[in-house]
Amino acid sequence: MFRAFHHRAYAAVLLDAGMDALLGFLAVLIAAWTISAVPMSEFGRTLANPSVMLAASGFAVCMAMLQSFLGLYRQAGLSFASQLARLLVAMSVGGYLTYLVLKEVGFDGHPSRLVGYSVVNLILAILLVRGTIMLVRAAQGSSRVLIVGTGPEAVSVANDLRRSSRVSGEVIGFYPTPAVAPDQNIDGKLLLDARVPLEQLARELEIDSIIVATREQRGGAMPMDQLVICRSMGIPVMDLAGFYERTHAEVPLDSLKASWLVYGPGFVQGRVRQALKRGFDIVTSSILLVLALPVMIAAAVAIKLDSRGPLIYRQERVGLGGRSFMCLKFRSMCTDAERDGVARWATKNDARVTRVGRIIRKARIDELPQLFSVLKGEMSIVGPRPERPSFVKELQSKVAFYDLRHTVKPGVTGWAQVRYCYGASVEDARRKHQFDLYYIKNNSLLLDIVILIETVSVVLFGEGQ
Repeated sequence: MFRAFHHRAYAAVLLDAGMDALLGFLAVLIAAWTISAVPMSEFGRTLANPSVMLAASGFAVCMAMLQSFLGLYRQAGLSFASQLARLLVAMSVGGYLTYLVLKEVGFDGHPSRLVGYSVVNLILAILLVRGTIMLVRAAQGSSRVLIVGTGPEAVSVANDLRRSSRVSGEVIGFYPTPAVAPDQNIDGKLLLDARVPLEQLARELEIDSIIVATREQRGGAMPMDQLVICRSMGIPVMDLAGFYERTHAEVPLDSLKASWLVYGPGFVQGRVRQALKRGFDIVTSSILLVLALPVMIAAAVAIKLDSRGPLIYRQERVGLGGRSFMCLKFRSMCTDAERDGVARWATKNDARVTRVGRIIRKARIDELPQLFSVLKGEMSIVGPRPERPSFVKELQSKVAFYDLRHTVKPGVTGWAQVRYCYGASVEDARRKHQFDLYYIKNNSLLLDIVILIETVSVVLFGEGQ
């Protein structure tokens, strides 16, 4: 069984953060008990100390948030050295902030010792828990997967199963389908005999999961009757779109059918969800505007000193329901960037960008005025990035289901922005749309929070765009 498939891609982030918060809480309690040097039978006295409980709660939340902001829960292919460096930064900052709080509340113990012991305890706990999880997974072994299909899609699925850190599986064999020649990258030893019923192979090979990795499923191309029998035997069967949604957190357009969108779960846009999202937008944008005010003032002064032209750049964008609105940004390009009136894709290292513009674009400071659009209700904190009308018209004819992005408000940040690199072409827009479809289909308050957290690491380390 695919253990990670019981959770959505973003749920794993919340699970990791929650586990580390619990470990941080316990680390402080154990540190306080160690310092007090009381018998284990009197450990309850430690729990009854309000200052210790406050320190444990604050330390737990602070450490989980810092690790989230530093990108330690993102699947960004970080090296061990990079992960270790970021973890040490999180421990240092979190420990220092906890020490300041303890001093402020007049902690009657030894705040420096408590924090030091807590940090050591947490590091040991993280190593112990992570190591135990790895050993348990290794002992359980990989799930045994049978792939229906022998084309490029089947090869791609097999490669994902080998490389993914969240989802793993051992490919036991490829079951051929009619009129599809086996891909040259498939090991001939793994090709199964199509003359043998699929359910018989699944039973004999002790298959845990089946993935249907073929786009064409009509006209007898798929052994549907046999797949139904396999499903009735308790073997999970997943199609290509579902597999990529859960492994890559995107909805692949190449294998996407309208029926999958119509009959599948998701797309929650009820009144409760809309009310929660609107409340979240108002509270978050208000807080961010207060926090970002000094940065916005500094950016405004720098822009005016760097080049002539307006401070705020207004550009027509397409929003909810296909209605246009004026998107606000700090001006980051020269005033004659599009003097011929022709809309152009912004590119990496764009020559039209000013010196200050390069800095504020990299740190996403140029997007901050859009917080006013969020308060106005034209945008949301999280959602698909709004595009210009001319680009929308082009993309509607080249990208499948492109209009679905207009069923939610556009966002200041989004799932595509924290999961995909800089995009400056139709193909990049197509790939980003796959992430936007995932967000639209699975949108929730928890996903919005995860995206906001990941946006911090994207800005700090220049990941995504």
